[in-house]
Amino acid sequence: MNDTLRKILAPLLFIIGILAFWEWIVWYKQLPDFRMASPSDLIPRYIRFWDLFLIKSWETLWRTVAGLGLAVIFGTLIGMIMGFSRFAREGLYPILVGFNAIPKATVVPIVALMFVGQHDFNTVLIAFMISFFPIAVSVSIGLSTLEPEYRDILRSLGASNFTIFWKIALPKTLPEFFGALKVAVTLAFIGTNLMEIVSPHGRGLGDLFDSGRISADYPLMFAVLFALAALGIVLFYVVVFLERIFAGWAERSPG
Repeated sequence: MNDTLRKILAPLLFIIGILAFWEWIVWYKQLPDFRMASPSDLIPRYIRFWDLFLIKSWETLWRTVAGLGLAVIFGTLIGMIMGFSRFAREGLYPILVGFNAIPKATVVPIVALMFVGQHDFNTVLIAFMISFFPIAVSVSIGLSTLEPEYRDILRSLGASNFTIFWKIALPKTLPEFFGALKVAVTLAFIGTNLMEIVSPHGRGLGDLFDSGRISADYPLMFAVLFALAALGIVLFYVVVFLERIFAGWAERSPG
């Protein structure tokens, strides 16, 4: 089977199988929609609220991408500092671990109260806070494990530190960077959705989810979850596409 065709069909078949099994379980157990909405229960919600789903999906997506972009910039900078300086790594690493250990669900209400009415800023900030850690750690590990022989050879040939970084350190770090970015994508969506639900001025899919909760419209809540999953999958494969462009050389095909 063609490799591209397999990569399209494999996830599609698994998704169809899971949805079919879900539909059957709800039908077999005769579960009411306030306990478990079936996939067929979600279609009328998408048809009825299609305009809201489009608008609020865009609101969630751009804030998530903005927070993820900041996480990439600051996470890479912090990772570079820790990767090139052992002193900075030993000083910053415990702080980053401690910060990451704090449940972000407890931080969301604090941020919402600190910046009341600044929903866009709050949402981007939480998406950034929850997603930059894996990027910083991956870049730091990639740079700190750089073989010293490479640096010594290039320095003996008169290469500058920038040349060493550009020619050796950066390419070596790219596989770890993109691996962390795939994790950060899902984390950023979690942060965005948390703020959208908790904030009194929330917007986006989190606000639509909260509307479904208040009105006890459980199929709408499940429909929002599916929309979030779809956005996460799209953004994940955008990262996969970029990885193949910039770090495709590191991919190993199974034997």
